[in-house]
Amino acid sequence: MRRVASAAVPLAASLLALLACANASRPVTDAERTLVDLTHAFDAHTVYWPTEEGFVHERGFAGRTDGGYWYEAHRFRAAEHGGTHLDAPVHFAEGRATADAIALERLVGPAVVIDVAEACAADRDHAVGVAELEAWERAHGAIPEAAIVLLRTGFARFWPDRARYLGTAERGAGAVAKLRFPGLGADAARWLVARRVRAVGIDTASIDPGTSARFEAHQVLGAADVPVFENLAALERLPARGFEVVALPMKIGGGSGGPLRAIAIVPPRRP
Repeated sequence: MRRVASAAVPLAASLLALLACANASRPVTDAERTLVDLTHAFDAHTVYWPTEEGFVHERGFAGRTDGGYWYEAHRFRAAEHGGTHLDAPVHFAEGRATADAIALERLVGPAVVIDVAEACAADRDHAVGVAELEAWERAHGAIPEAAIVLLRTGFARFWPDRARYLGTAERGAGAVAKLRFPGLGADAARWLVARRVRAVGIDTASIDPGTSARFEAHQVLGAADVPVFENLAALERLPARGFEVVALPMKIGGGSGGPLRAIAIVPPRRP
């Protein structure tokens, strides 16, 4: 955790600079930075694990009150793990951080995108391996210290088609064995932990491949207190490196995860 914490000061300064621009007298232009929403909307079509009910938005009141002003308020219920969401380390590692206990420095920071879409298009059961991470570094340079590593499988293009995204549209416990989507291999997860990454994200329903029975990437990352972001969107809009991610989950006390609003802050391209 020491290296992660040490990166907080320059990171905070960077974010404060962005906020200062946002509050300046002139508007911030796209030439200065681009904000990319990495979050799928939560609605009736949101993809959840086959054993979960899904996202339910219950209509409450919407209309004019007796006082003449408009008032609108509704209710929702949902499992912690579904849609764009956080996996807290405790999800697969006893005694590790819950959703409310994750240090903010783990959720905000410099990020990279490792594009494995071609391999995943050829094999929907693909497990991202160490060789792919090393190949990325040969092409783009070393992964920065305390980086947020995002894996782009290309499967976000299937959202919210459950059959194409998950490999099956069936629901219930029996459907879990039919899940088919790519993820991170256990050895690659250990490699990332050794690099002391800040967090890991992916544009599929799980950091482990759908065929996984032991969820080893979850176990490895959780044991190292590395949070995971799943069901990310729009990774194709990001460069390989040189941007920052802000991924703030619902702060559920004792939670094993929760809904996540994640964005990327992409600086202007250098001439």
